[in-house]
Amino acid sequence: MTTLKAGDKAPNFSGLDQSGATHALADYKGKKLVVFFYPKASTPGCTAEACDLRDNYARFQANNYALLGVSADNAKAQAKFIEKYELPFPLLADEDKSVIQAFGVWGPKKFMGKEYDGIHRTTFVIDENGIIEEVISDVKTKAHAAQILK
Repeated sequence: MTTLKAGDKAPNFSGLDQSGATHALADYKGKKLVVFFYPKASTPGCTAEACDLRDNYARFQANNYALLGVSADNAKAQAKFIEKYELPFPLLADEDKSVIQAFGVWGPKKFMGKEYDGIHRTTFVIDENGIIEEVISDVKTKAHAAQILK
């Protein structure tokens, strides 16, 4: 899986969100950025994770953090996810997996005895200068904000 670690420069990504707006690493210079990768919009674990981040959004803002979710869902699915759960942050519709692969979170997974390739739920905390501060691969979906905002 990901070979990125704390102290590494974050990949210089660029992707489109649910509304077709472009987001790139350079857009977040001077802010801390939380990039969280999740397998699929509106599934139970991903919903728990996104809603926990939503419920703590004011705390993130107060600490100069921007949040950006990423999955391989299309823009329509991401927009529906945002609308249904009133998510206050953008979600990249990374259908070509360019951002997912830049961060190294695509790879073999196991579910109910079957092996397949998919997105590994991973969060990257990037500082104001584009350096990775933390990589969280053991994401606790219902308490993810607490993992980030220690």
